Amino acid sequence: MEVRPGAWLPDFLLTWREWAGSDWPRSSCVGLAVQTLFCKLPDVKARTLAPLLFGFLTVQRLLELRLARANERWARQHGATESGQEHYPLFFVLHPAWMLATLLEGRRARGRVNWAAFALFMLAQPLRAWVIRTLGRYWNTRILIVPGGERVRRGPFRFLRHPNYTVVALEMAAAPLSVGAWRTAIAFSLLNAALLLLIRIPAEERALRAYQERRRETGRETAEAAGG
Repeated sequence: MEVRPGAWLPDFLLTWREWAGSDWPRSSCVGLAVQTLFCKLPDVKARTLAPLLFGFLTVQRLLELRLARANERWARQHGATESGQEHYPLFFVLHPAWMLATLLEGRRARGRVNWAAFALFMLAQPLRAWVIRTLGRYWNTRILIVPGGERVRRGPFRFLRHPNYTVVALEMAAAPLSVGAWRTAIAFSLLNAALLLLIRIPAEERALRAYQERRRETGRETAEAAGG
C-alpha cells in the first residue's frame, strides 16, 4: 500500500503544505517555516551550520551597530539625553560571548540541524526589521531621549511594549538550539533575561517617566507664563 507523504496531516494542512511547497517563494521566512513543519528538509550536520550562523550574526550585528551609530549622531544633534550608560558595555560582552559560545558548542555537536529552531530564528528576522523600520531614526542600541519625541505605539508596538527585546530573546534561544548548543541557549537566555528585566527595561522606563514629567512641568510653566 502506497502512502502519500504527509497523509497523516488534516486536509487543510495538506492543502497548505502543497501550496507552500510549490507556489510560495522558497526564500520567504513563512515558506521556510511551513516547509520546516510539514516537509522533508535536508539532513545537515549542526557543526556545518554553526560557522555559517556565526558569520550571519557577525555581519548582522556589525550592520546594526553602524546604523545605531548614525542614529546616535542624529539624536545628539537634536539634543538627545542618554540614560543607562553604566550598563551599556554589558551588551558588548553578552552578545559576542553568546555568538562565540554558539559557534564553539555548535561545532562540537554531533547531531543534525534542528530545523524547527532554525525556522524560529529565521522568523525573528523580519520582526527585527519591522521594529527598526517602525522606529526609524529613533532606533538605537543606547537609551536616547530626543526632545519633542513621542512614544511609538504603531507597528509591532501595538502588540508588544518591547518588541525588539522579544526578538532578541527568541534569537538567544533559537540560534543555539538550531545547532545543538542547548547549554548556550539556556545560559545566555537566562543572562539576557536578567539584564533586560532587572537593568535595561527599568532604566528605559525611568528615562521615559522623567522625560514625560519634564514635559508636563514645561507645559505648566508655559501656561502660567501665558496667563500672566
